[in-house]
Amino acid sequence: MNATSNARETLQKLWQPGCDFLGSDVAILGGAMSWVSERNLVSAISNAGGFGVIACGAMTPERLEEEIVATQALTKRPFGVNLITMHPELERLVDVCLAHGVTHIILAGGVPSSAIIRRVRDGGARAVGFAPALALGKRLVKMGIEALVIEGSEAGGHIGPVSLTVLAQEILPHMRDVPVFVAGGLGRGDAVVSYLEQGASGAQLGTLFAASQESIAHENFKKSFLRANARDALTSVQLDEQFPVIPVRGLANAGTREFLKHQAEAIRAFQSGEKSKEDAQLSIEHFWAGALRRAVVDGDVENGSVMAGQSVGMVKEIRPVADIITGLVDQAVEAIEKREQRIHVS
Repeated sequence: MNATSNARETLQKLWQPGCDFLGSDVAILGGAMSWVSERNLVSAISNAGGFGVIACGAMTPERLEEEIVATQALTKRPFGVNLITMHPELERLVDVCLAHGVTHIILAGGVPSSAIIRRVRDGGARAVGFAPALALGKRLVKMGIEALVIEGSEAGGHIGPVSLTVLAQEILPHMRDVPVFVAGGLGRGDAVVSYLEQGASGAQLGTLFAASQESIAHENFKKSFLRANARDALTSVQLDEQFPVIPVRGLANAGTREFLKHQAEAIRAFQSGEKSKEDAQLSIEHFWAGALRRAVVDGDVENGSVMAGQSVGMVKEIRPVADIITGLVDQAVEAIEKREQRIHVS
C-alpha cells in the first residue's frame, strides 16, 4: 500500500465514528443556512457523499414538509433537518420530520427541552445539539442528545463569542461519549484533519457550500464571496449595552454601516423621550427583518445581510459541491501524508 492509500485509510479511521453516525461516506455536514440550505444544496451534499441539512428557520410545518419531500425526490441518501428550538410550532415540526423518515434532527438556537429530545428519539430519529461550552455539552448528553456540534465564532450568521480553536481545546478532550462535529471558519481539509486528530468525529461547513454551483443563492451573493477576504466578514456592532444586538457575522456593506446609524438614532430617540426603551429596542431588532432574503434571493448585497464566515477568503471560485468535497478530502489526505513524511524523515 502506498503513502496516499495509507493516508486515505488513516482519514477514514479518524472520521469513521462521524460517518457511522451520519450514514454518509465522509463526515462533512452542510451548515444549515436560511434561504440557502434547501432541496438543491442539501441533496447535492448528500449525493456527493456528505450530509446535507435543511435549514427550517421560520418555516411553517406545511412548508417544511414540502421541502423534505422535494429533497427526498432528489436524493436517496440520508440528510438532516435543523430546527430552531424557539420556533412556536417546534413539536409539529419534529412530527413532520418523523412522519417523513428524516434520520437526523439538529436542535439549534437554544437549549432543547428533555421532552423534545425524547420526542425526536422515540420517533426513530437521531438528536443532535449545539454545545457552546463543555458544561452545556455534558448536560445535553445527559438529556439524551446523541451528537454535538461545537461552532466557533469564526462561523457566519448567528454566532457565540468563543473561537473554534478554544472550544476544541475545552471540549474535545473531555467529550468521548458522543460524536462531536466542529464548525466555524473551516475552509480546507488539512484544518479538518487537525480537529479529527484532537478527537472530533467530523466537520460542518457552510460558507464554501453557500458559494457552490448548486446553491440557489443569487449570483451577486456568490460573487461577493469571491471578492471578500477573511477580515471583511465582521460581527454586528452593538453601540449601547442597554440595547443588546444579537451577534451576526456577515460581509461589511452599506447595510452594516446604516445599522450603526439606525442604532444611534434609536438610542437618541429613547434618551430624548421620543421613544420608550421597548420601542427603541424593537426598532433596532427589526432593522434586519428580511435582510438575509434580500441578499440571498434578491441579490441586494449592499443593503441585505450577506452572512458569511471568516473562511470566505478561501472561496476562490464557484464550484460544484462534489468538487468541493473531493477537494477537502484530497487536502486532508495530503496533510496526513506530509505529517507522516515529517515524522519518518531520516
